[in-house]
Amino acid sequence: MQIFGVDIGGSGIKGAPVDLDRGDLAQERHKVLTPHPATPEGVADGVRQVVEHFEWTGPVGLTFPGVVTGGSTIRTAANVDKSWIDTDARALFSERLGGLPVTVVNDADAAGVAEVSFGAGRDRSGTVILLTFGTGIGSALFVDGVLVPNTELGHLELHGHDAEKRASSKAKEDGELTWEHWARRVTKYLAHVEMLFSPELFIIGGGVSRKADKFLHLIEGIRAEIVPAELQNNAGIVGAAMHAAKAD
Repeated sequence: MQIFGVDIGGSGIKGAPVDLDRGDLAQERHKVLTPHPATPEGVADGVRQVVEHFEWTGPVGLTFPGVVTGGSTIRTAANVDKSWIDTDARALFSERLGGLPVTVVNDADAAGVAEVSFGAGRDRSGTVILLTFGTGIGSALFVDGVLVPNTELGHLELHGHDAEKRASSKAKEDGELTWEHWARRVTKYLAHVEMLFSPELFIIGGGVSRKADKFLHLIEGIRAEIVPAELQNNAGIVGAAMHAAKAD
């Protein structure tokens, strides 16, 4: 069975049909740049470009980089335009896609569900936390495989700032930080999250998961096991498709 998944990020909008039996992309993903400012209309146009690239005409699952309540209403917009707040995202995207059935879910929650089902969190009990490091820091919290949605742990305060302002991949790039310097910031952030939730496992996702060999060995003093996301930066696409299939 195939369902289309789209992952909306602060820098890019990427999507592909997903093979839900394998938990992997059925075709190579297509990506367009996220418009700036990332307004609802601009992002919806980007999503339409991605879906039309594959001439897809079935259900579409989408992620959003913020809190999504009721499967549709956007409550936060830290890394996109503030005009998203209170937008009915499901109605907007469905209209832009010519009436196709649409579901919308938090981006890190989608990535987490994919990793717990098909990747690094598969068959793991206890408390598992996936953290996506990208434009911001997304989070997905699981207890015995059950998701606690919309946790937004990237906005925990760290040294007087939102943690994602200090430890996201964007913070590394903007500050031109070495892997060593960035790993120290990530370590402080993980220590703070660990103090609050005592997880058995941290899964590190987002684009930076492709470069786990550059920094994971530099993170020290964390009691939880730390592993890279097996689905890497495709986890959000897979999770979005899984969410759409469940709603279908």
